[in-house]
Amino acid sequence: MAGVALLQADHARKLEASQVLLGIVPVLIASFAYPLGNRKTMELCGERLDVFQRILGMTLASLPFWLIISLIGLADVGLPSGPQALQSVIVAFSSGVIATVLFFRATDMVRSSMSGLASVEATQSLEVLFALIGEILILSAPLPSLLSWTGIAVIIAGMVLHSLFSGHNPKKKQAERSRQPHSAYTAGSRE
Repeated sequence: MAGVALLQADHARKLEASQVLLGIVPVLIASFAYPLGNRKTMELCGERLDVFQRILGMTLASLPFWLIISLIGLADVGLPSGPQALQSVIVAFSSGVIATVLFFRATDMVRSSMSGLASVEATQSLEVLFALIGEILILSAPLPSLLSWTGIAVIIAGMVLHSLFSGHNPKKKQAERSRQPHSAYTAGSRE
């Protein structure tokens, strides 16, 4: 969170406090709701739904919210410009399709490990870096300032520290395995 805040600080200086809150609050809600919805869907549906079916279910479930937001935006400022629509399509494809499929597939692979799920969910912070790289390469955004580079360093350091401290503890992994339910699938895979 601190790294993302530093990364966005330059942009926030140019905005009013209410505009900053309107940008921060939805992102904070989404950073919890997105993995929570994914976990709940995996818990309720088990292995009956594959990655694509879970994505479709969560997309359909959130569609009324997006329609309301779209109508508010339409009433407030009108239709988006051509460049805004193009940027939205790029974001929808890269983040909404590619990144979501990868994220859901990764969580599916570690669904029985709480530390594995936490590790995959922690990688969401790297999405900010990929978005920044995309802005620079595709949209010709200016290079980050020194403060933004500091934020990038904090994000990377956080991911490295998370990997170091959550990774290779054999006692922890053995304890997780002993708590996992034994199913025909896991029993068959051990034989």
